[in-house]
Amino acid sequence: MGLSLTVTTGRSVVLTRNGMVCSASPLAASAGLRVLQEGGNAIDAAIATAGVEGVVLPPMCGLGGEVFALVYRAREGKVYGVTGSGKAPLKATRDFFVSRGYRVMPQDGPLSVAIPGEVDAYATLLERFGSGRFTLARLLEPAIALAEEGFPLPQRIARYFAIAGPQLARSPSAGRIFLQEGRPYRPGAVLRQHQLAQTLQAIARHGPREFYEGEVARRILTALQAEGGLYTPQEWASHRTILYDDPLSTTYRGVTIYETHLPSQGILVLQMLNLLEGFDLQGMGHTTADYIHLLTEAKKLAYADRLAYLGDPEFVPSPWQTLLSKAYAQERRRAIEMGRASPLVAPGALAVPADDGATSYFCVIDKEGNAVSFIHSLSNAFGACWVAGDTGVLLNNRVGRGFSLVEGHPNVIAPGKRTMHTLNAYMAFREGRLLLLGGTPGGDNQPQWNVQVLTRLLDFGLNPQEAAEAPRFTHFPGTDPIAVDNPPELRLEEPFLKDTALVEELRRRGHRVGPYPASAFLGGVQIIMVDPSTGVRMGGSDPRCDGGAYAY
Repeated sequence: MGLSLTVTTGRSVVLTRNGMVCSASPLAASAGLRVLQEGGNAIDAAIATAGVEGVVLPPMCGLGGEVFALVYRAREGKVYGVTGSGKAPLKATRDFFVSRGYRVMPQDGPLSVAIPGEVDAYATLLERFGSGRFTLARLLEPAIALAEEGFPLPQRIARYFAIAGPQLARSPSAGRIFLQEGRPYRPGAVLRQHQLAQTLQAIARHGPREFYEGEVARRILTALQAEGGLYTPQEWASHRTILYDDPLSTTYRGVTIYETHLPSQGILVLQMLNLLEGFDLQGMGHTTADYIHLLTEAKKLAYADRLAYLGDPEFVPSPWQTLLSKAYAQERRRAIEMGRASPLVAPGALAVPADDGATSYFCVIDKEGNAVSFIHSLSNAFGACWVAGDTGVLLNNRVGRGFSLVEGHPNVIAPGKRTMHTLNAYMAFREGRLLLLGGTPGGDNQPQWNVQVLTRLLDFGLNPQEAAEAPRFTHFPGTDPIAVDNPPELRLEEPFLKDTALVEELRRRGHRVGPYPASAFLGGVQIIMVDPSTGVRMGGSDPRCDGGAYAY
């Protein structure tokens, strides 16, 4: 029962001994690749790639969004982490929202916005890790040109314009830019963003603090405050990227996996891998009912812990050391029954002692082996669906989407707090040498899909393109406060649904099985893998998005 262990791909894996960029946008990947060819390193190329993605993938990311990343410095043999998420306003108390009749946080508009971390993340990365050959202004040139001159919308990204059309029509500030004569842009139509180009030019001329302390900041805040936003100039100006040298990690079958630290929920990937390590996945096959059931049950356990225990570590004592311990995984593993789906999963007991133990993702590697695993997002498609005045900056809705209004919840809204974040990115090393890096957009699906990709690479030996294209599944709901109480459902991609015996077996075990909703985003996996014996880099890019793996 189950599909063949081989995956028939529509693309070949991309091979090189030099640099590579894997992105959901061909234009963004090309911009990053040009930087590599002109002598820049992976960090320089990542900034150029991110800048272009922020222009050409407006439903997913942009200057108004947030960033999480991992950076590998080959010369040091060290991995660094980047947190570029913003704090809630100091006036954003639970009482403020509850007294205004909110049962859940507002999902769009000025009250849903977190301070964007994108621009400061560029500056931090460039100053700390850049090659020194490129200024931020130079790296933003491709993004400025595409914003000013326009670009034709690819087919898959245009789909988001069609889906969000009614919401965009209700938002004058967003509709005037992202609708064409009141209707969604169609594939191939040219989208120009003159105001965004001017904002990018101002940042290029005056430096990154222009976005937080200069005229651009003043115009953003004026627009926010005019429509009820709570941020002050002092709060906006105080934003800084967090750079750290101790990313979360675990080992899985002899491979060390690094993930982005809290408030990213990359910890879920590591927890799930710890649980799975006690099972013979290779003996199951990666397209069988056993495999799908096991990964789904591991997901339930990890997500239950996340909801019960994790929040902004500056506000909530987060027991991540215990949650990542092998002893804790061994104890939690006992809750998994292979013949029966768990109907209700409680968080684990924390008495076990710890041992040592709508978004766009892209990855870059340069000739010297430096690498960047980078994810940035506006949260929902088109974020807050609100553009700040005449800046052209579409702001995120992370405060609205991420925080809870449940009193006592570790992720309840509080002044100056960062919400727990679906964004996460990973890297993997074998015997101290870089083996692979990857990730995917997809909100709460990210940890589930990342684990599916990692197990297919590490347990089953698929190449990066095969792992990117292999059929996927997700268990809903995840951790999103607006959906967390919805009925559970195991959602399968079409190739799985065609296997009627597999579907019936999953139902027999107690899973409520269905297809992904018609409007669902199915991910955009990007992977770079390194052959340790030859140094050859292998790139895989998800055909569920418009991009590809680009190399020289």
